[in-house]
Amino acid sequence: MTLPMVSILMTSYNREKYIAFAVDSVLASTYTDFELIIVDDGSKDNTVAIARDYEKKDSRVRVYQNEKNLGDYPNRNKAASYARGKYIKYVDADDYIYPWGLKILVDSMEQFPDAGWGLCSLEPDHEKPFPFQLGPAEIYDYQNFKASLFHKSPLSVIINKVKFDEIGGFSGKRLIGDTEMWHLLSLKYNLVLMPHGMVWYRNHDEQESVEVRSNILIRVRYEISMLHFYESDIVIPISKEKRATVRNRLKSRLRKYILINFFKGNFYSAYLIYKALSDHSWDFKKV
Repeated sequence: MTLPMVSILMTSYNREKYIAFAVDSVLASTYTDFELIIVDDGSKDNTVAIARDYEKKDSRVRVYQNEKNLGDYPNRNKAASYARGKYIKYVDADDYIYPWGLKILVDSMEQFPDAGWGLCSLEPDHEKPFPFQLGPAEIYDYQNFKASLFHKSPLSVIINKVKFDEIGGFSGKRLIGDTEMWHLLSLKYNLVLMPHGMVWYRNHDEQESVEVRSNILIRVRYEISMLHFYESDIVIPISKEKRATVRNRLKSRLRKYILINFFKGNFYSAYLIYKALSDHSWDFKKV
């Protein structure tokens, strides 16, 4: 049996309004050497029935249902466990990939055999055209001192499946799991940078990211997690001076959040952020 070059991974939970649009976008790809793996996390609507219709019509589509709800990142890992391709590419059940997107992503990765992952949807680099490759030290320098990379969602990423497995997949940390994964991949593997125009990300009120945009304490949890990462014993491939600069930036933003909450009268929230900054405690479950 010939294995596909790339496994498209589509996780779903109550996405009957969007999943057909997402699946159609994948099946319309000009690059055809793929499998589409849909893993449903216990939907209560017609998501699975819609997915099954596609499975009947196209042998590249495989649909799985979890016996119990796993949650976002564990379900991403579950989908990856079914993948047979050299690369894995997430396209969520409410997102879209342009017809040419998959071919450009795969072709770009194949230009750089040493790369572990690729990242698209980036603003132009004014020194050289995409695609180009960065090593671990260059990735961290680019991220922290040139232009942000690690804020991108899984929709903008393509990963070598072997490298994904070596990292151990997503940790499962809610709301920060993708950023954490990009940090960890960058410690060991080269990254290929690519431009905008391959995928389209939908914004709607049912997304978990809506809570991220509206809840300052969730953003604080993210900042504290990154501060913990840069203050840990992990050997990050940038100089001590640059690492200190990143830590100071993170601390400065956290202090700003303290002041914002204090002057808004959110004294308990301000206290929690102060405590988190002081002792790296970022459990805000009581809020």
